[in-house]
This record gives sequence, structure tokens and C-alpha cells, in this order.
Amino acid sequence: MKVNGDLCHDLLVQKTRRKLAYRNDCNYEDWKRSIKEKFIELTGVDKILESAKDCPLNIDIERKEEKNGYMQIRFTFESEPGATVPCYLLIPNTGKKKYPVAITLQGHYLGGMYGSIGEIRLKRDEAYQPRGAFAVQAARNGYVALAIEQRAMGERTSTAKMRKYPNQICFFTALRALGLGRTLIGERILDVMRAIDCLSEFPECDTDKILITGNSGGGTTSFYAGCIDERIKLVAPSCAFCGYATSIMDVVHCTCNYIPGAYGYFEMEDLACMIAPRKFLPIAGKEDPIFPIEGVKKSFETVKEIYKRVGAEENCRLVQTPKGHWWCEDIVWSEIGKELS
Repeated sequence: MKVNGDLCHDLLVQKTRRKLAYRNDCNYEDWKRSIKEKFIELTGVDKILESAKDCPLNIDIERKEEKNGYMQIRFTFESEPGATVPCYLLIPNTGKKKYPVAITLQGHYLGGMYGSIGEIRLKRDEAYQPRGAFAVQAARNGYVALAIEQRAMGERTSTAKMRKYPNQICFFTALRALGLGRTLIGERILDVMRAIDCLSEFPECDTDKILITGNSGGGTTSFYAGCIDERIKLVAPSCAFCGYATSIMDVVHCTCNYIPGAYGYFEMEDLACMIAPRKFLPIAGKEDPIFPIEGVKKSFETVKEIYKRVGAEENCRLVQTPKGHWWCEDIVWSEIGKELS
């Protein structure tokens, strides 16, 4: 008999009936409450917030540099005990008192947030610039840009030799979080939330106008942080939003993408109820091999039903780019601008 090592899980994925899947006849508020509670439980956000509740931010402004068209501020803060978060804040020098804020999250790679500020530190960065300079692009489009070093990336990768795994920078950190009843997703959500808390220290930031965006792993954190933090008014993940059935349950992804037990309760699109009625602008590549466009479009149909349910159909829109797993900066900032004009 021919052995198929995937067959058992394939069959389980096919027959799983998610307990909290959206239905048109559900009691919407009860369903939304249940979704949020389950998401918080499975990601460990409740435990993570408990750990952070008495931790002062300890903001440390390390340096300020005048750049071409903006001021770049390097600072760190503490999101929870032992978790130092390096950041860059880019403030346009056009003379306004306040600017809307764009939180920009780099994709899943070793260089971390330095890509967002346009620095080349690794050989592979050369092919990613200037396309990958998310924060610089935001500043030049009139936003205060906040680049956050995500956990297990860039400066925050593990330093211990026995905690490194070739080509999988998040691997050990993500598994260790799971062993603690947490997830790396939940920890990254916390870091975004606490970074938003820091913005009150910078008077140029209009904290009533906050958007979040990023590509790939940065898009993933953008989506989930947007679900939890209602101060974020526009959630615009790039190359990250797609039903689990056709993405992380069907194509290999980094360990940091997984939420234990989630598929038994909800699909990614069901979580959009935590964003609605705020603006949601998923951006997807038509040729993306790991977030297939057909899966994206199918998921977005449910998103539209959710937004219709709350009378905010105009606040969700799917943007398709002609590329694959690719940050299309001209399209991203043009579409974001339409939502905020």
C-alpha cells in the first residue's frame, strides 16, 4: 500500500466544521463576543496583557537624525518585563503640527525593521530596497511612520547559539511561547499596543488617525493587532490575509503564523468582526503562491457579509495587485490614501 503522510490531516481539514464560523442567522453581538474571547484565549493575549499590566514603558530616546524630508528618531520601550522593543519614528518636516500615524511592520526576514527605514545591512537587502522602505515611504506620503522591531526579527532574534535554527528565525521563539501558553502572534499584538501607548510622548502624532500596514509577516501582525486594538482606524495588511484552509493549513509557513486549535473554531475572515466597522483594506497579489488569490477572494466574501451586517459595507475593500508575494508600494500608498482622504 502506498503511504501518504499528509492524508490524515488532509481529511481532518476537509471535515472540520468550525464551531464559531460566521452564519447569517447568528446573534451577531453574541457571536462577535464569543469569537473575541476564543481568539484571546487561543493566542494567550489574556496572559500576555496580565504580564504587561504593571510594566512601565521606560521610553528611551536614543538619537535623532535629520534625513531627507523627515526627522528620524530612534527609541526603545518595554512592552512587558524583559521585552525591550526598538523602534524608529519618522516625522515629516513639512511643518504641520500633527500628522496621521502609519505603523509599518517589516516582513519576515532577518534584517528586521532596518528594511523599513531603508538601510541595507545584509546582502539580500540590496534586492529589497528601496521597495522595502515602508517607513520612509509613509513619511514621504505625509504620515508619521512608526517602525517596530517585531519579536524574533532583526535586533530581537535569539542570540544564544542553541536557540537558532537555520533559515527559521522565529522557530525557537515561537515554540517557546507555545510552551508558555502564549503565541508569538499574541506577543506581537502586545508590542503594537504598547507602541501606540508611546505615541503620546510625541506631539506630532495624531493618535486619532492611526493606520497599520506591512507585508507578509508584517501584514499578519497588522491584521491581528487591528483586531484587538480599536485605536487603529485603518487595517491594511499586504500579502497576509487569506483563509487558513488555503494558506497556513495547506502551504508551509513559519511557526509564528499558527494559533493552536484555531481551525476548530474560526477562519481568518471570521475575525474581521473585531475590526468592523473600522476600515479594512486587505491587499493581495494575484500571483501569491502562499496566500492564493482564490482563497483570499473566498474569504473576503465573508468579510463583506460581516461589514454588511453592521451597516459599513463601504469600509471594507479588497485590493489586488498584479504581483506575487510582493509589496507594491505605489499601489499600497495610493489605496491607503483613498481611504483616508
